[in-house]
Amino acid sequence: MEHMENQNEQAQTEKTPVAEDATVIPETTLETQLSEAQAKIAEMQDAFLRAKAESENVRRRAQEDIARAHKFAIEGFAEALVPVKDNLEMALKIETPSLESLKEGVEMTLKQLSSAFERNRLTEISPQVGDKLDPMKHQAISTVPAEQEANTVVTVLQKGYAIADRLLRPALVVVAQGK
Repeated sequence: MEHMENQNEQAQTEKTPVAEDATVIPETTLETQLSEAQAKIAEMQDAFLRAKAESENVRRRAQEDIARAHKFAIEGFAEALVPVKDNLEMALKIETPSLESLKEGVEMTLKQLSSAFERNRLTEISPQVGDKLDPMKHQAISTVPAEQEANTVVTVLQKGYAIADRLLRPALVVVAQGK
């Protein structure tokens, strides 16, 4: 009986159909694919490391450029102010200046200074009497009763200055009170 059971099991195993469309991939193909994938990973890793190094170099160069710009940003302005200082020193060297020559020298020096301000985009903020108070450019020191509209400039105590569009110092003004 036992002999029959063994024959039945053997017959069943022999009868189990193997799928005809199931393909067996040879080991050499898998090894080839694996080595290709590893080569691709190594290539991508190398490209990543190179890109990372390049971005680090760009960042470092940008930081150096910014540091140089900060260090020498005032260079142009300083070059424009040196002649102004020279003229003031020359005026002080004159032993017996006349009032007329002093006035002329101060006017020329002021022109030179104004030119230096203009070249370096340093603009004057000097509101006119009656101008509306602009809190972005003016600082009201006090209010006084006046015959003009409220919150308008009555007196300019000190001019303000801006570099390009950035406020350096607001103009100090006295404004009119409301009626």
